[in-house]
Amino acid sequence: MSTQQTVTEEQVYAALKKCMDPEIPVNVVDLGLIYGVKVADGKDVDIKMTMTTRGCPLHDTLVSDVKRYVGKVNGVANVNVNIVWDPPWSLEKMNQDVREKIGFGRPQLRFQIDYEKSKPMKTGRFSKQDDDGSLILANNKDQGFMVNEAIVEFWNACDGTKTINEITDQFSAKLGLPRQQVEQEAVQLLQQLLEAELLKA
Repeated sequence: MSTQQTVTEEQVYAALKKCMDPEIPVNVVDLGLIYGVKVADGKDVDIKMTMTTRGCPLHDTLVSDVKRYVGKVNGVANVNVNIVWDPPWSLEKMNQDVREKIGFGRPQLRFQIDYEKSKPMKTGRFSKQDDDGSLILANNKDQGFMVNEAIVEFWNACDGTKTINEITDQFSAKLGLPRQQVEQEAVQLLQQLLEAELLKA
């Protein structure tokens, strides 16, 4: 008789709950990014997931994190992650308790910003954790947010001298990406940093 351990969907979901989205400190399950999990032959895991936005710069990071965490489950042989865009992700897919906890449950005033005139100014401070090298931005209330290098770079670019349009142009040229795509990302990031009180508009 084989003593091969059979992997269950529950174990996969438990592993996925350790995988956090770097933009919002919430795991991918509560965020509603996981659309399905299948375990074939008790060892091969197929995961269907989506991203919050199509141009998400953290796309690859998140996929490799998911593979790493699920791969640690005892008995898992292969992990296949299939990114899907239909149905598109929305805030409604998020766990309601989590949504309210991080402030999405309350009606948010989406910041009305003039992209041509407003010059966002960073506030708070940046630090790097010694133990695991993770990057943290903390606001003046000492609330810390885990971020990645792209977010830190964007935050640093908001030095009060450039308009949002100028910052978008700068990143579009630097990354070699279409301006429209960069603008979508920049606006989303801007909203998140303003909500986290890491920027002043």
